[in-house]
Amino acid sequence: MLKKIWLAVFSFMMLAALSGCNTARGFGEDVQHLGSTISHIAS
Repeated sequence: MLKKIWLAVFSFMMLAALSGCNTARGFGEDVQHLGSTISHIAS
C-alpha cells in the first residue's frame, strides 16, 4: 500500500514539474516574440 501511495505522489510531482517546464518554455517564447516585435518597430 505504501508503494502505491509513493508512486501516486511521485507521479503527481512529475506532472507538476512537466507543467512548469511547459509554462516556462511558453513564457520564453512570448518574451522572444516581444523582443522581435520591439526590434522591428525600432528599425
